[in-house]
Amino acid sequence: MIQILVFAPLLAAIVAGLGNRSIGSFPAKVITTGALFLSCALAWMIFVPFMTGGASAYVAPVLKWVQSGDMSFDWALRVDTLTAVMLVVITSVSALVHLYSWGYMDEDPDQPRFFAYLSLFTFAMLMLVTADNLVQMFFGWEGVGLASYLLIGFWFKKPSANAAAIKAFVVNRVGDLGFMLGIFGTFLVFNTTSISEILAAAPGMQGSTITFLGMRLYTMDILCLLLFVGAMGKSAQLGLHTWLPDAMEGPTPVSALIHAATMVTAGVFMVCRLSPMFEVAPVASGFVIAIGALTCFFAATVGTTQTDIKRVIAYSTCSQLGYMFFAAGVGAYNAAMFHLFTHAFFKALLFLGAGSVIHAMHHEQDMRYYGGLRKQIPITFWAMMAGTLAITGVGLWFAHVGFAGFYSKDAILESAFARGTELSQVAFFLGIFAALLTSFYSWRLMFLTFWGKPRWIESEHIQHAVHHGHDEPDEHNPAHQEDAGHDPHHPANPAHAHDGTGGYHPHESPAVMLLPLIVLSIGAVFAGAVFSHAFLDSAEFWGGSLYYNEHLVHAMHAVPAWVKIAPGLVMLIGLAIAWNNYIRDTSAPARFVGQFGFLYQFLKNKWYFDELYHAIFVKPAFWLGRKFWTIGDIGIIDRFGPNGAASLVAASSRFASKVQTGYLYSYALIMLLGLVAAVSWVIATMAGQ
Repeated sequence: MIQILVFAPLLAAIVAGLGNRSIGSFPAKVITTGALFLSCALAWMIFVPFMTGGASAYVAPVLKWVQSGDMSFDWALRVDTLTAVMLVVITSVSALVHLYSWGYMDEDPDQPRFFAYLSLFTFAMLMLVTADNLVQMFFGWEGVGLASYLLIGFWFKKPSANAAAIKAFVVNRVGDLGFMLGIFGTFLVFNTTSISEILAAAPGMQGSTITFLGMRLYTMDILCLLLFVGAMGKSAQLGLHTWLPDAMEGPTPVSALIHAATMVTAGVFMVCRLSPMFEVAPVASGFVIAIGALTCFFAATVGTTQTDIKRVIAYSTCSQLGYMFFAAGVGAYNAAMFHLFTHAFFKALLFLGAGSVIHAMHHEQDMRYYGGLRKQIPITFWAMMAGTLAITGVGLWFAHVGFAGFYSKDAILESAFARGTELSQVAFFLGIFAALLTSFYSWRLMFLTFWGKPRWIESEHIQHAVHHGHDEPDEHNPAHQEDAGHDPHHPANPAHAHDGTGGYHPHESPAVMLLPLIVLSIGAVFAGAVFSHAFLDSAEFWGGSLYYNEHLVHAMHAVPAWVKIAPGLVMLIGLAIAWNNYIRDTSAPARFVGQFGFLYQFLKNKWYFDELYHAIFVKPAFWLGRKFWTIGDIGIIDRFGPNGAASLVAASSRFASKVQTGYLYSYALIMLLGLVAAVSWVIATMAGQ
């Protein structure tokens, strides 16, 4: 069963990719989507027995892989509770994204290639989460990076998409270098790459030291820090986060697949899988707490100023990943995985809902040009509402009833407070503040998009649709035109200038796009209530697949009442601020910007990380590249290599042309002199003998 689950997407990707346009779009979509729904069904069949206690962990061999001296590892599929959770998350979201793409990418001429990339990405993720050794995990890790590069840069004729793909690839390679060094170090210490053997031996390594960079340091701290650098890149944590918002240049279904439940959660999964190692590495765990809490805070602040609907949700993803990491850092690995699980449903819902809005608004992504869409696209509205209620953690703490985020995010905050260390307390308060900002920018998105007076007439995309027809052929209305923030080039239709519509009529997405929204809405509403007990309170459910801190779980439930109330309170405060600024008094945001212009620009420019990295890394790299080119390549290699050889041949030719007079007696004299020289050399040689 597990073999079919893992390899069905790969086979589908091969057929769709190699067949491409020769087999046509429809067969490619049927094959890839069918394979993903098959994998999804099998994933739930594996997961449910773990939920009910009727399954145990096992390893399914695939093939003999590498045997080199003392190092050997096979390709084998590890199935336990942690794997089962990830299988459900990956295949469920991917299957729904495939189905959704039938509608969203309907006019794209390269659909077979797109669906092949989606399936290849899914296979790489499945290979990663079923890994029984670190090398296999790394291969899946890199496969995910490759597929994400292809998907982000899918519209390769769009310069910004190419730049975003390269940025994601380069930044992730920085993280992957740390991951590789961590794997090398782990093999050096444990003499194996088997995850089960490493985790069994990890507790015995507590207190051991190793020489690193000329210093004597704790072994497990060094190994875990290096491994976590890989997680920072893959899961877009502060410092290696810059690729995530730019990845929005890919098609919206790609955003849902990568940023909701798959690629960005790989780092969280890796830390939880290796949790016994992190438990004996206090310095590394503290670093995980710090980075997670800072990422959570940073991304939430930036999200408050974004106007691109997809970028708001992208920064929300970055912030939620910060929650997961500082949960893992405090030892609440079960809470981290629970938030990963619930987050997959409501974040995929928000991304696909945003895609439905973009589809309705003729590829426009700027929320400033929305408004009044609540009655125009009601199903999309209610789906987005469910996702917003979930991500903001709406619920009744005294009745312990709420939407998905209420259970998982509150569990993380309570665990951080219950841990009781200074660092965990700081993480708690940063998390509370981030929850306030999350509520603000989430409701800001809803109010700007679905409430208020329509501002469609101000959009270049809408003006284009009004003047050229909403249902024009794809060559005049390509999907890769989706972007944000452009001013219109055409005058507004005076007949509709007063109502802000410009004569444009948004339409609801087709059924094939709405069905995934409905399914994900169910998850956003009920996933927390249904699965909270198993994920949070049952050590038997996890079955040793991660480190389960039972003492911390009990302490989490015993935190003071104000700790339980705080997340809901800040959610209401954020809602009130957003309502005041975007419904009651729409001039308030402009006054704030006028009064706190520097702060606004600082946040809008993402704390100037891009500019800083450009100055520190990009410009010096280009300068160094130019020097290598001008001095090394042109000045040395070309000069003394091909160009030098060519110059020598040319000079020799010129000399030879001057020597050749064309007179026969001159050539005879030269031949005679040569003959005399040769005979003299022979005579001298014989006399010497």
